[in-house]
Amino acid sequence: MTITDPTEARKALMTFLRDNAPVTVITGAGISTDSGIPDYRDNKGEWKRTPPVQHQDYMRSEAVRKRYWARSLFGWPVLYHAKPNSAHYAIAEFQQQGLIGCVITQNVDGLHQKAGATRVINLHGYANDMVCMSCREITPRLDMHERSLKLNPDFAALEATAAPDGDADLEADFEQFKVADCRSCGGILKPDVVYFGDNVPRPRVEEAQKSLENSNALLAIGTSLMVFSGYRFARQAHQSNQPVALLTLGKTRADELATLKLNCSIKDVLA
Repeated sequence: MTITDPTEARKALMTFLRDNAPVTVITGAGISTDSGIPDYRDNKGEWKRTPPVQHQDYMRSEAVRKRYWARSLFGWPVLYHAKPNSAHYAIAEFQQQGLIGCVITQNVDGLHQKAGATRVINLHGYANDMVCMSCREITPRLDMHERSLKLNPDFAALEATAAPDGDADLEADFEQFKVADCRSCGGILKPDVVYFGDNVPRPRVEEAQKSLENSNALLAIGTSLMVFSGYRFARQAHQSNQPVALLTLGKTRADELATLKLNCSIKDVLA
């Protein structure tokens, strides 16, 4: 069943949650756009822009890392200062009421936790943490950002438009950009997130799969589920005869698996 009217969608969503509590929720970039964080895909599930950096390219190429960190000077502060919106708070409230169990998020912004949600799995990691690819030390990304500003005052004076996941639209001569390395071992620093071409850590996947197994249904919000790391949970629910509901505008990879499609603005339904 597909619903496009927000009022009817609200009623259908509450019925779905009450009939299937606790429901596992998986969220994507669409839930954070009202917090000012751009998303990657349009309502047809197609890329709006060039796909993000690939893991192997980042690790192999110093030029790629210079370009990444130069652009991050302008894109990451938007992610860092973003505040939860009404949808994040609604999910946290539903969780407190017992209607929602675990929240699996494909986002790396930490906004579910800022809104008060407690059982959250950051499927793709957390963008405000850094990890050294040699010694594996975890450090705050704010430290990396401040070091980058001090090392590159000429770049800091430029202007750019924020893009998804801490990136920005900036074209310049990145050759002169200085990239900070690990203070402990001099290794390559990388945001503690899963880049395209990398794999979600197996224990994290298994934790999410177990959470879904122990719930009664799956609700996907603000995600096209085009990436397999998220789509696998819709497929798992469908194979287990658990109902699947989708709340997002436009096409998703799981449309044929859904028992309920709410083709509406997230804000209009969850506000």
